[in-house]
Formats: sequence, C-alpha cells, structure tokens
Amino acid sequence: MIIDVHAHVFPPAVRDRRESLIATEPAFAAIYSNKDAAMASAGEVLASMDGAGVDRTIICNFAWRDEELIDETNAYILDAASRSGGRLIPFVSVYLAGRTRHGHAEMEEAPAPGAVDPRSKIRALAAAGARGIGELRPDDSGYDLANSDEADMLAWAAAAFDLALLCHASEPVGHAYAGKEGLSIGTLYAFARSAPAVTIIAAHWGGGLPFYTLMPEVRDAIENVYFDTAASHLLYDPAVYRRVIDAVGVKRILWGTDFPLTTQAKALARTRDAGLTGDELAAVTGGNAAELLGL
Repeated sequence: MIIDVHAHVFPPAVRDRRESLIATEPAFAAIYSNKDAAMASAGEVLASMDGAGVDRTIICNFAWRDEELIDETNAYILDAASRSGGRLIPFVSVYLAGRTRHGHAEMEEAPAPGAVDPRSKIRALAAAGARGIGELRPDDSGYDLANSDEADMLAWAAAAFDLALLCHASEPVGHAYAGKEGLSIGTLYAFARSAPAVTIIAAHWGGGLPFYTLMPEVRDAIENVYFDTAASHLLYDPAVYRRVIDAVGVKRILWGTDFPLTTQAKALARTRDAGLTGDELAAVTGGNAAELLGL
C-alpha cells in the first residue's frame, strides 16, 4: 500500500476566487500569488494517484483566517473523502476564535454572540470522518503553538478524537522560499514536549528537527512526532532519508509529496532512488502511515 500523507486540495469555487483571496488571506497570498503555484481539486488528486500507483492520500485544508473559508473547504474535503471509497483521507482545519496574535499582546475580536464553540465543531468534524487537523501554520493563523489557549484546544481535540496534527515546520537556516515561515522548530518542539499524548506529523522533515535528537532531552520529548517527506527534493539531498533513519528510526518517516507542488509519480521515483532497503522503502511509502492511521 502506497500512502501519500501530505497533499492539498481546494474546492473549485475557492480556486475560482484565487485573485480576491490573495488580497485577503496572507498565508494564501505568500504561496499562491505566484501564478505558477498549482491548485488541485480532489478529482485531480485521484487522477494523480491512478497514474502514480498511489493507494491512499491525505488531503489537507489550508491555514485560512476566514471561518467561512475553513468551513467551505472542510465540507469539500469531507465530501470528497466520503465519495472516494477510502482512497482520500480527510484532514480538516478549525477556526480558533478569540486567539492571541502571535508576538503581540492584543486579542482579536471575541466571537460573536451565538457563535459555535470550536469544541462542538471539532466534535462534528470527527463524527463526519476527519482523521486529522492540518496543515497547521500557527504563525500564519495568529497564535502561538507553544503556549496558548489555541494550543491547548488542539491538544484536547487530538487526544479526545484520535486526530493527528499535521504541522508545517520551517527550517531555521537555508534558502528562503514562498511559504517557508509558519512554525519554527523551537515552537514545534515545545508543543510536542507539552503534549506527549498527541500524534504530530511534522511536515517537510520537521524543519530539520530530527537532527536535534542527538540531544537526549530532544529525543525523549519528541517520541510522539512523525516526519513527512513533503517537498523533500526542494530542501534536502536524498541522503536525508538515511540520516533521519539513523536519527529517529525508519518507523517515524512518512512519505508525503505536497501535491500539486510536485507530482506523486516524480516524488515516488525520487524516494525509490534514495538508497533505502526494500523493507525501509515499504515502511516509508505506506507501511508506517497505515499503522499510524489504523488502515
């Protein structure tokens, strides 16, 4: 079984509003103001899977600030997953109203009277089939994952409903690129240490966090963290596979593509050429994700 743990989809109606959303959604603008940045529908993910021989794909929401956009995209993701016969696995977003702006003391407006409690929405999303929350970009969404009510809410939701948290992670060094910022590895580490019962998938090799497991306290604190390989070819030499296996073990590496940033077929070919043994390759490209998700 080949499982891609990191792909993005957008409702066609959202894709049609691309230009207007660039003006109102900062995280979206950082990536999609580039006209070459592709946006995919659920149908395009399924077509890619058919061409690449991928059995299942986690389809993620985006770090929208607007609650209606979150709800619209969640509904699309859940519906697409329900129609896919299990091939698409839904990861949703949640609107955390009343959050503190990252790096500032002021609070955003309180939720309007009668607004739905985030806990009720999370409960409903889980009941509708959500298997995780993400891709989380807390800095872009305006809260501190290391120490905030929003972080506590996410930890509660993950533990209460067995939801994995897929978190963007930024490398502290290296070249700049659109969408790099979103969550520092220091903040990710602090959250993992404070929420040991939560399953975390740290995207993009966790921004390099596995390499800090040479520090015993880091190794012990992030036993609940898995690392996906999304966009690996844009960040690391193929030797990253062997180095991270040596650092944290093969069982905590999950194959991801960041489709449609790259094609699933090309990403799979790169991983197959990374010098892994047959058992390692089977674990990374699907076995680990199947075990994690209980498939």
